[in-house]
Amino acid sequence: MDLNIPVIDVSSLRVSDAGNSVDLIAMQISKACQEHGFFYIKGHGVDVNLQRELEVKSHQFFALPEEEKMKIYMKLGGKAWRGFFPIGDELTSGKPDIKEGIYFGTELDTDHPKVKSGILLHGPNLFPEKPEGFKELIIDYMEQVTQVGHLVMKGIALSLGLDSNYFHDRYTKDPLVLFRIFHYPYQSPTNDELWGVGEHTDYGLLTILKQDGNGGLQVKSKGQWIDAPPLENTFICNIGDMLDKMTGGLYRSTPHRVLNTSGKNRLSFPLFFDPGFDTTPQRIKNIDTSTIDDYEDRWDKESVHEFSGTYGDYIIGKVSKVFPELEKRVL
Repeated sequence: MDLNIPVIDVSSLRVSDAGNSVDLIAMQISKACQEHGFFYIKGHGVDVNLQRELEVKSHQFFALPEEEKMKIYMKLGGKAWRGFFPIGDELTSGKPDIKEGIYFGTELDTDHPKVKSGILLHGPNLFPEKPEGFKELIIDYMEQVTQVGHLVMKGIALSLGLDSNYFHDRYTKDPLVLFRIFHYPYQSPTNDELWGVGEHTDYGLLTILKQDGNGGLQVKSKGQWIDAPPLENTFICNIGDMLDKMTGGLYRSTPHRVLNTSGKNRLSFPLFFDPGFDTTPQRIKNIDTSTIDDYEDRWDKESVHEFSGTYGDYIIGKVSKVFPELEKRVL
């Protein structure tokens, strides 16, 4: 049984006449999504220098005094649900995570209709003033990785025998893009009860994760926890609950967790490329499989296949469990 998470070169998806290369990518994605729910990608086109500078600036930010970081505290972001949170503020399965971080999303000014309507998860970001130039790096990075999201979803569509624009035309023309920068302090390897982030699955279609060089990510593949180590200039992609729902369980959202025992401060940079807030994810009709529902084995004991409604309904219900104190202030 192969427990290695595959590395897929997606560069041919960026070429209009790639031919057989695209067919091979589709086959590789299909296999990875059915066997692991995770895969690495290379050939993604995101500038390497941008990635390195983002790491440098992120280390500088998290090294700042707490009072400086709290200038962009999430409670100041209101319904946009953006900004900094300190260690212990974010929960997974009701337990505090051993990490701090910053939440970002698509930048919308206060005159945008969704912001004026008070819709959650929409609005302006709280960008830190220090270090200098951090804001511009974050915006540039989000734009480049969002394009990777469109690219990979094209490959996922082809892997399911669909038109390459299937997801774009129905769900991701205006995707809900949420970006996080997480800092995990060093943890003792003898205390495996204090997870950087506990076992969970992601909510949407696709997560595109940049890791630093310190490791710590673990994936529950085929019933076994395996390491997903960092590989130079790759992103690790994993599918979320909505793609699980839309494929009837053919592509399974896979549990994962983080334990930082590297002896160093760990950074990770997940970008969540999700269905549009107002879209209603539906089962893909041409997939010949009965629904595979594993809710009894899931970390949260909940079935993603029983949910009906908009993606916005789904994610608000989930995020409010992660920050219960913030939920009381904005709902």
